[in-house]
Amino acid sequence: MTTTLRAAGVAMAALVAVCAASPALAAKTRPTPITLDTPEGALMASRKVQCSLKDGQAVTYYWLGDLYSRMQGERDRLLFKVEGMNVRQCTTVTDPQRGTGYKLVSREILLYKDPVSGEVLKKWKNPWTGQEVDVLHVANDPVNSTSWTVGRDGKPITWTGTVQGTHWWNTLTVPLFYKNPLAGDYQKYVGGWYHATEMFNFFGRIDDLTSPKTDSAEVNVGWVRVSDWLPWMQMNGREGGIYIHAAGRKLARWDDLSATMKAEIAANYPAYTSPPPADDARPNETSWTYFKKKVQPDGAGAH
Repeated sequence: MTTTLRAAGVAMAALVAVCAASPALAAKTRPTPITLDTPEGALMASRKVQCSLKDGQAVTYYWLGDLYSRMQGERDRLLFKVEGMNVRQCTTVTDPQRGTGYKLVSREILLYKDPVSGEVLKKWKNPWTGQEVDVLHVANDPVNSTSWTVGRDGKPITWTGTVQGTHWWNTLTVPLFYKNPLAGDYQKYVGGWYHATEMFNFFGRIDDLTSPKTDSAEVNVGWVRVSDWLPWMQMNGREGGIYIHAAGRKLARWDDLSATMKAEIAANYPAYTSPPPADDARPNETSWTYFKKKVQPDGAGAH
């Protein structure tokens, strides 16, 4: 979810936390329920949300939603239906200073579909410019992160979710503002920064988090993304932007993806049947860096 459950993708990894012991060992030595009021318990529960306590166990998130325009002085327009997936795994890692942690490795897809027919689009007629443009779907590979018992602020992490009765939920807002990889070296003077916000809501049953008998929690997710126009829209600096409103869940298995998504993966993204390898050391991909790889400044390039 782009960017993936991210940007989609990196943004979703912000909830990832570390298990204080080897997951394989933890699976054998969890005699009592996990408590969320300790750093170790909070971290183990968070890992259950994001992936699994078992090293190398593949987990798939899937979501559906709508993409709208937002432009001053006119009604918002439903431009696309969207459909996304993220396939991931976690593995235990250690660091001399930070202790035991885990690494999440994933790759994600977001498809732009016709709002009426639901067809996965190859071309799109821009209603503001009248120009027909090539649609470049999101295919971010990889979207990875590493987490530890201590947060970036140097303090032990805590469980930040809300528990009410038999259920829990967690809200995460991720403001993004960084140098746009499609721009030059003069952002300080002329602009050219990427500005977006990712908003996530995760929901589930508290028993899934605290039970010593489960390695992965059943999770529902809501996702909102507010951002600039997508580069392939060729909006040429026009005022406005887009927002995406979507929801989904962690699937029981990869094969529970829709027929549409599985067909697209088979035809165009064959690596997305499984997560990246646990030792993946590549830099993270975003929809913007992916666009830069696929499209040249003169518009030439593979789609």
